[in-house]
Amino acid sequence: MSNDIIKRPHALVTGASSGIGAAFAERLAKDGYDLIIAARRRDKLEALAAQLQSNHQSNIEVMVADLSKSDDLRAVEKRVAEDTSLELLVNNAGFGAYMPFIELDPDKAEELINVQVVAVMRLTHAALPGMIARGRGAIINISSRLAFSGPMGSTQLPKRATYAGTKSFVITFSQLVQSELEGTGIQVQALCPGLVRTEFHELVGMDPNRFPPQMIMKAEDLVEASLVGLKLGEVICIPALEDADLLRQVQEDQRRLFETSATGKVATRYSTGK
Repeated sequence: MSNDIIKRPHALVTGASSGIGAAFAERLAKDGYDLIIAARRRDKLEALAAQLQSNHQSNIEVMVADLSKSDDLRAVEKRVAEDTSLELLVNNAGFGAYMPFIELDPDKAEELINVQVVAVMRLTHAALPGMIARGRGAIINISSRLAFSGPMGSTQLPKRATYAGTKSFVITFSQLVQSELEGTGIQVQALCPGLVRTEFHELVGMDPNRFPPQMIMKAEDLVEASLVGLKLGEVICIPALEDADLLRQVQEDQRRLFETSATGKVATRYSTGK
């Protein structure tokens, strides 16, 4: 069979203009994917597309889109739904908006939720029918280690209530959608980066040089871990976590809390004695 009629797998990566998204695009092109890359910055996307086409002979489609805007999101959603060869969706688009919640403009908070919650939900929903029909496919939703940081407060970590809240949604959403898809051949993963060597921290006003170099992961290593995690069947992938039993213990504690609180009775500590 001639190479020109071999159908190459397709992947769509949001937030692909830099950082983790660009690293995913580079790796997937190297692995033989044709790509749709979406982000707000046309110049960055077109430069990346030219590089990937030159280095890997991949077909690259550029979509300039701000996923906080309804019309742009619908355009990407339509493209996802129509792509009959889409094997992988990487929902990576996002931004930080780290600041005390009371100081965060509610319009900016809503923008953050639109990009990191609404877009993840809608693009996942758009991708699934085609993947289910083909019996294969994967969706990687970028969460964050900060999704687990609620009990830690804000004394050492950045002010992040809305950002971390959106990333917590990504984890629970991914877990439950994966459960619903059992037996379909589709994998859903919530990828939880920590500190990664990208422009992200500079954009949110943090100096990455204040962290020890050994704490900062290369974006390429994060992508490698995510793809290996898919092969391992990990729904929650925390690349920097050496002891996977810690995550299993957290999940077991969550199950036990849910089950033991299903009593229909008020706990004794809330009794007023009346």
